[in-house]
Amino acid sequence: MSHDPVPDQDALAKVGAAVRARLAAAPQVHRIPADGAELFAIGGFVSGEECLQLCDLIDAAARPSALHELDYASGYRTSYSSDLDPRGTLVTAISARIDAVLGLDASFGEPVQGQRYWPGQQFKPHNDWFYTSEGYWPQERLRGGQRSWTAMAYLNTVEAGGATAFTALGIQIEPKPGVLLLWNNALPDGRPNEATIHAGLPVEKGAKYIITKWYRTREWR
Repeated sequence: MSHDPVPDQDALAKVGAAVRARLAAAPQVHRIPADGAELFAIGGFVSGEECLQLCDLIDAAARPSALHELDYASGYRTSYSSDLDPRGTLVTAISARIDAVLGLDASFGEPVQGQRYWPGQQFKPHNDWFYTSEGYWPQERLRGGQRSWTAMAYLNTVEAGGATAFTALGIQIEPKPGVLLLWNNALPDGRPNEATIHAGLPVEKGAKYIITKWYRTREWR
């Protein structure tokens, strides 16, 4: 019998356990010490040439970023986002590599998205998982349910600023091109993990390029 007091809790616990075991057995995966969250990194996951090509793809498709209920003008998320063509050879290859590292079915993954930050642009503290009390949740539940894992790769050297800050954990991760960052958005029991709140700190000089892929508990639609 299900003991699912919050939406998708059982599914999040199950996928969390499977990915946790897979990452623990992978020698190239480094666990970042963090009390209260599961955070991992892989160096050199994206090659230098791939990083350059992805930056070009992001530039070609960039549009002001938005959230469910906030637009660019709100100042909460001031980056530019790019919906990368999931059929493109490079995007397909990198997406498949991320799937393989996590051991998750490709159908559970959202399309890879690119983000670009110019000086002064940022993404204030937020969680990647969905707040199920909000008006957008019924739609997201139909589209694949709660987000389980996040995969984010840095694509360039930022001259100053632009760190990823896990504010509840007291951790800041400086952008290093080619590094893949992974984290579980849920606790081991499947409840959304409040400690995964994070921010893209303002870029102070230069630019910051990243790609992100989020995974759901069911097939993404």
